[in-house]
Amino acid sequence: MKIGLVYTSTTPELIELVEREVRKQLGEVQAVSLQDPSILTEVREEGCVTAAPAARLISMYMRAVEEGAEAILNICSSVGEVADSVQAAAKYIGVPIVRIDEEMCREAVRRGRRIGVMATLPTTLEPTKGTIRRMARECGKKVELIDCLVEGAFGLDQEQFRGRMTEMARTIADQVDVIVFAQGSMAYCEEYIAEKIGKIVLSSPRFGAAELKKALIAKGVYKQ
Repeated sequence: MKIGLVYTSTTPELIELVEREVRKQLGEVQAVSLQDPSILTEVREEGCVTAAPAARLISMYMRAVEEGAEAILNICSSVGEVADSVQAAAKYIGVPIVRIDEEMCREAVRRGRRIGVMATLPTTLEPTKGTIRRMARECGKKVELIDCLVEGAFGLDQEQFRGRMTEMARTIADQVDVIVFAQGSMAYCEEYIAEKIGKIVLSSPRFGAAELKKALIAKGVYKQ
């Protein structure tokens, strides 16, 4: 069985985290791993997802289908709405496209009303907040969102990154019930920061991998 892993950011930490969580859920499956960092670069430069990077991302979904993927995990939260836009096509061709962050956002709504959203890129904040608001509507709950843009953290080594993330998480700790990491590459800090600040912290790779498994079970190609 093949699955598609579609990246727009390819840090070693992110790839390792995603692949580890997928193995936990599915065992040793064959991954069609497709990467185009230029998509995220353009989104950062423009401040939103424009036509050209969206088209390239959609073409990666279709390439994964052509290479035999039974389901696809969209890994970048900044472009999650592109995955939303092709759900009708995904249903028609029978290859689910799963957003890595959607179930994480739903869980955040379940766990608290005051939700902190941490990101190192401003382009990731709004898409993640939009997904949380949508999950809140679906759950019939009202939420308060608190931004936490971790400036200067993008590109730091792991030790420096953990330190900067902890520093910024402490600035919002007394205002929130739960903290959401807007970028999957932050996930290796999840337990560390939760312990340091005494709050619920959620990151997306484990949720995305679990939802990918559910999609494959629903399709009938994966047996528990």
